[in-house]
Amino acid sequence: MDKSKISFWERKGDIGIISLSNGKENYLIEPEFIDLADLKKWTNDDQLKGIIIKGSGRNFSAGASLNDLIRIAENENILSEKISAGKEILDFIEDLNIPVVASINGVCFGGGLEIALACHIRIASPSALFAFPENNLGLIPGLGGIYRLIQLLGHRDIYDLILSADMVNADYAKQIGLIDHISESKDSFVEALNKIMSLTHDRSPELIHYVMTAIHNAKKLNQSEALKIETELFCRLAIKVKKNQ
Repeated sequence: MDKSKISFWERKGDIGIISLSNGKENYLIEPEFIDLADLKKWTNDDQLKGIIIKGSGRNFSAGASLNDLIRIAENENILSEKISAGKEILDFIEDLNIPVVASINGVCFGGGLEIALACHIRIASPSALFAFPENNLGLIPGLGGIYRLIQLLGHRDIYDLILSADMVNADYAKQIGLIDHISESKDSFVEALNKIMSLTHDRSPELIHYVMTAIHNAKKLNQSEALKIETELFCRLAIKVKKNQ
């Protein structure tokens, strides 16, 4: 097991697991909850097929504590740099060419929810709670949470989630599309692991990479560019299938 800031990395076969670990609430001491260089090193593995991000213990993450925010905000330049670095980490996770699943137990607030939103699939325990409490502190989500929320939900329920800062439970989160699945057990990790294994276990890393690339392109490129690359990827795979017959 390797450690980077408040994050731990381990492998279960061809699946990587990132665990947030900082006390009972897994507070984010700073936006850089993991060193990007370490994350790139851990994920630079052609045999890696997927990643699960979870919290150690009973909670995913309660986000940043007010004391840590105040400490960082003492220097405006440092604050801006750290926010930008945190966004870069989440962008990297979102752009990975393997599926990333958030396994969410307990509280998933603020920056913790922004981490979960950067993942491709979110699986929560029945007792999980979600919130953007920043408005109660006179702030807004700072790591791309509003943007990703609108990309995920459209404008539906956005104003309530952001402006009210109220907590929502797993049932409501599933109803509006904030999460994808609610686990049957109190711990969502087993279901998250089963889910990512079911998606990847009999697929080659190359095929997974191509699928994820096509999905990313469909989100970020115009239709013509996305379809052109999709055709190129299909042809590469088709030629390989033919050679293997």
